[in-house]
Amino acid sequence: MMNPQSSARRAVKSAAKARPNAFGDHLREWRQRRHLSQLDLAGDAEISARHLSFVETGRAAPSRDMVLRLAERLDVPLRERNVLLVAAGFAPAFPNRSLDDPALAAARQAVETVLKAHEPYPALAVDRHWNLVSANAMIAPFLTGVTPSLLAPPINVMRLSFHPQGIAPLTVNLAEWCAHLLERLHRQCEATADPVLIALYDELKTYPIPARKTPHLVGAENSLAVPFQMRMGDDVLSFISTTMVFGTPLDVTLSELALETFFPADDKTADKMRAMQPR
Repeated sequence: MMNPQSSARRAVKSAAKARPNAFGDHLREWRQRRHLSQLDLAGDAEISARHLSFVETGRAAPSRDMVLRLAERLDVPLRERNVLLVAAGFAPAFPNRSLDDPALAAARQAVETVLKAHEPYPALAVDRHWNLVSANAMIAPFLTGVTPSLLAPPINVMRLSFHPQGIAPLTVNLAEWCAHLLERLHRQCEATADPVLIALYDELKTYPIPARKTPHLVGAENSLAVPFQMRMGDDVLSFISTTMVFGTPLDVTLSELALETFFPADDKTADKMRAMQPR
């Protein structure tokens, strides 16, 4: 059987080779990914469709302001906006600093404050590839029994959820929860065209996840969202999840950071989590 991670690496290399170099090719790719015609995009960006056509074919060179305006109208991620700028012959506009950079100290503190304040309920922060950045103390009880190789940095939260030696065996509604995660990851792949995310998506589909019996929630007429249900001892804990991101970030790394917070979906789960909170 092919190693999923080896397959993922090959997919990344293949995607990287297929990426365009010229600005016009990048622009056309993003426009088509957003299902816009040249006329639609030209109207949104307040330029003529003829000039946009010339830019896409390389007959006209865009200004720096035009590159940024087109990227904004296409909702291109900040990382890829830098790629567009470089392809057009300009310097990147958005810094791409590591999280331990002093300039991001306030953002790091904000993340840790939110994670800590969310206790006694679990919360974690992930990067653009779903690698764990930080977590509060309530995540640890959910990782008991996970094979050590999956907990070696970088810990990929998606892989941890799907892997048969991760938390998949303890997830009560595994089919529904993993289908929800796959749909979410698929939307991210469509939005970002990130080859690593695409490879991760392909890898996750190789794991033995049971088919979802119905597109609707399992017997949950009053549920507002797909719950995450996990067996812990004799109890089944049920959570609903929310995602938090930084508003209007200007740093690439910060724009790709997400906080996943879990709230109890019933009183039993809330009581159990309060009892588990470290004193």
